[in-house]
Amino acid sequence: MGKNTLELNEANFTETIASGLTLVDMYANWCMPCRMLAPTISTLADEYDGKVKVGKVNIDESPSIASQYGVMSIPTVILFKDGKPVGQKVGMADKKAYEQMIQSAN
Repeated sequence: MGKNTLELNEANFTETIASGLTLVDMYANWCMPCRMLAPTISTLADEYDGKVKVGKVNIDESPSIASQYGVMSIPTVILFKDGKPVGQKVGMADKKAYEQMIQSAN
């Protein structure tokens, strides 16, 4: 995980996404596409540092968060604006797709 990527869980999730834009990667360690996506998420965290919070939720450790947002397959990346989901991508996507999602929410 990159230095600017937040590790989110039941204890800090709601507070973290409450204000501004937060890009959240729902993943599991055993998921190969999730592992392939990890460098892209880390790069986005570095590039958007100070503008967009970028975090990861391990769905095996925080299943209630995945359940709350109807995550049925991973990776699922959800963009939150002031605590509400405003964009979602299921499965692997390229960096540009996530950047477009962020820009459309601004």
